[in-house]
Amino acid sequence: MSREIALLSAVELLSLYRRKKLSPVEATKAALARIEAHNGSLNAFNLVDEKAALADARRAEKRWQKGEPLGPVDGVPASVKDLLLTKGWPTRRGSKTVNPDQPWTEDAPSVARLREGGAVLLGKTTTPEFGWKGVTDSPLTGITRNPWDPRTTPGGSSGGAAVAAAAGMGALHLGTDGGGSIRIPAGFTGIFGFKPSFGRVPAYPPSPFAAVAHVGPMTRTVEDAALLLTVLAQPDPRDVYAVPADGRDYRKGLKSGVKGLRIAYAPTLGGRKVDGEIAALVAAAAKRFKTLGARLEEAAPDLGDYAAVFRTHWFAAAASLLSQFSPEQKRLMDPGLLAVAEEGARVTLPAYFAAVKAREAIGLAMARFHARYDLLLLPTLPLPAFAAGRDMPVTSAGESWADWTPFTYPFNLSKQPAATVPCGLTAAGLPAGLQIVGRLYDDATVLRAAAAFEAAQPWPMPEL
Repeated sequence: MSREIALLSAVELLSLYRRKKLSPVEATKAALARIEAHNGSLNAFNLVDEKAALADARRAEKRWQKGEPLGPVDGVPASVKDLLLTKGWPTRRGSKTVNPDQPWTEDAPSVARLREGGAVLLGKTTTPEFGWKGVTDSPLTGITRNPWDPRTTPGGSSGGAAVAAAAGMGALHLGTDGGGSIRIPAGFTGIFGFKPSFGRVPAYPPSPFAAVAHVGPMTRTVEDAALLLTVLAQPDPRDVYAVPADGRDYRKGLKSGVKGLRIAYAPTLGGRKVDGEIAALVAAAAKRFKTLGARLEEAAPDLGDYAAVFRTHWFAAAASLLSQFSPEQKRLMDPGLLAVAEEGARVTLPAYFAAVKAREAIGLAMARFHARYDLLLLPTLPLPAFAAGRDMPVTSAGESWADWTPFTYPFNLSKQPAATVPCGLTAAGLPAGLQIVGRLYDDATVLRAAAAFEAAQPWPMPEL
């Protein structure tokens, strides 16, 4: 092996399985060894089931020996964010209020698709309580740390999945994104994160945060994400909001480049400040698309006061979620989540429906913007990773995680596909992310553009 097994992509692993140069058992043992070596300091997983993973890997090994793989990801080590139901394992959601001693008899659609495809499930990755914020720590599981610098946060809420990907703890990772929860940690940890169009990947049960919540892939390479999306974007009758499955293989056309695409580059949205190093790295990355043959120009959509619109949706949803819990249970919860719910409880019904109408206007504004441009490029985040254990960077004048993540949640409101690709390192050695946004349901073009950038500007993984 020219590279450590744990750092091989899913596509590379499958090729080696096919040629009988490597077995799923070897790959699984390599991933488990990375977990054993680094999870104690990074806290990516809150549950690891070594026995079950090795049993799954041995079954996959027998299938590959016969040349009869179960599905497109047979034998590939994978993880599940601990917001997604997983048969046989507790789904604690980062909360002390969830009783682990109950029947866990159902897989969420995304988990079911992984199993059907033959993936080896390693365990469950950490999340803040109920996925409520843009960093990853919780009363249940403590602080998750960034492998590039453990003093810093990996972001959230899919922080455990991002760390697992960056640290070689499996090749395929399931994340969720209700306001940036795939793209924020992917941006901070230097991996590829993709939020598909809303409904592309079926979800069940419905997220407490309703129609801003998406399920998607987190991987070290774009091709792995395309493979995983192909597996996940299959029909499931439990999701009444799912878009009809089209049977597309997202790997087809992935490497066809961006020549001729009309691409807008927005250094910021709404005049929000961006750290100088991040701004320079993102600007250089955007210019790369011009050299790849795209037609690039600087332009930004006018989305009005989208922060207030998102805040109303998100905070009111938090209030609805917490209304189900007793005062005794709430005393066990993250104080920040309680504060968000208290604010959300003050949202009136007319104010909420006004936010619904404003959200529709944002979607229309983006549809009109994409009548002119195939893609929008902008920073994933306006700053590099900050100190772990904090909800907010020291420099922030805001009051909520949404105040320092102004470039991710607009595209939850508009339901569009959006990805983040690493585009360089700051002087302190922390990743910067370039966000790529496509028109609604055009997930394939976002992946295609990300693949073109990855080929032109490969990115490193942290040294552990």
